[in-house]
Amino acid sequence: MRVEGEVRFAHLLAQPSVAKIRSALASHIPVAADELEGVRKAAVALIFRLGNDEALELLFIKRAEYEGDPWSGQIAFPGGRAEAGDASLAETAMRETREETGIDLAREGMMIGTLDDLRPISFRLPAIVVRPYVALLDRSAPLVLSPEAALSFWLPFSALARPESWRDDTVFARGIQINARVFRHQGHVIWGMTERILAQLLDLTI
Repeated sequence: MRVEGEVRFAHLLAQPSVAKIRSALASHIPVAADELEGVRKAAVALIFRLGNDEALELLFIKRAEYEGDPWSGQIAFPGGRAEAGDASLAETAMRETREETGIDLAREGMMIGTLDDLRPISFRLPAIVVRPYVALLDRSAPLVLSPEAALSFWLPFSALARPESWRDDTVFARGIQINARVFRHQGHVIWGMTERILAQLLDLTI
């Protein structure tokens, strides 16, 4: 199955930027968080594709507005909490991605690595551990978003990788002003857990 996947994704894997990311992930030993009672597990997927100009792009979604949801309305990667029927956190990431975007990573994608587990920094957020997976996507069909995702967009990875694209700024979440490292795109703000996950990948590959 892995050989078949590499044949299917040969063009994408041959791109220098993808080869660099894949090599960095292959040499990285992910740090798994200790299992603690009462702490939920979750997983997200960082999904790359080649855009129309052969530029590497990364998928983001904006979470729908829900009262009581601490990440309501924020820019995020597809993903969510593990459920009892998930055989692994990788399966959690794939299931949640399929439910939120219509992307079937088992059929249309290829997992190429795992980043370190992360916990929220703020005590105001739920006790949860998030495991990020990195995947490649071979799909031309439009995404089919669930009500959990208000919208989706792709960003060039080269823009995200430029240090000058990021700056320290203030954001508002749940009525609280927070100082954060942010990336702004067409009125959207990437920050918080999403920024920390992305920073891991950028630290490995730049």
